[in-house]
Amino acid sequence: MNKFKRKIRKRLRRFLNPDMITIDGVKISTSREDVTETIRQGLYKETYEEPERRLVRAALSKADRVLEIGAGIGLVSLVCSKICGRDNVLSYEANPLLERVINKNFSLNQLEPNLRTRAIAARPGAFDFHFAENIFSSSLYDRNLGGKTRVECDGMQDVMSTFEPSVLVLDVEGAEADLLPNADLAMVNKIIVEMHPHVIGDARIGELRRYLELSGFNLATADGISELYLR
Repeated sequence: MNKFKRKIRKRLRRFLNPDMITIDGVKISTSREDVTETIRQGLYKETYEEPERRLVRAALSKADRVLEIGAGIGLVSLVCSKICGRDNVLSYEANPLLERVINKNFSLNQLEPNLRTRAIAARPGAFDFHFAENIFSSSLYDRNLGGKTRVECDGMQDVMSTFEPSVLVLDVEGAEADLLPNADLAMVNKIIVEMHPHVIGDARIGELRRYLELSGFNLATADGISELYLR
């Protein structure tokens, strides 16, 4: 029945072209002023960040405190906020062009984001942020996208020490291999991370997985390229 209802929703959205829809209990803008056509269709079909959203819904509890790195348009941020409360979610998004749509999506849900429009790197400073029209590919990691800008970065461990998260949610297009090994994970008990071997290679992802295992984390489940690690 759920699959049938979802199929009907998709068809209605494609026919009606609404500028706002509800996914996972949160309202999200699908206006062409706010998202690309690719993202718009992904939202209509509910495939946008679907694996990450499933893992968040399965793993998070009200007691968790979430540091999200790579907020995109704010959908996963809102799902986390719905579960844990807005004050227990800190989101980072390095792409300054996404700040307006993140604020709009939170406003649709009568919330204000706990958002920092900066990047997180292994150390603080200013670094090149590489971007393309497809926001899925934007990253501190150079993927030869054709464009870049200079962004301010907070240091990973500095943020960990001040915010004290129990959960990390990362979608950083390859930078996961730099960020996680440069953080004290002692206070963290859950990690939801998109792995990008197609960006940085199988060897580096293998090293990251071994590092997480040595740090006391076990792979609980994988959903596409999204993986959930539990201590």
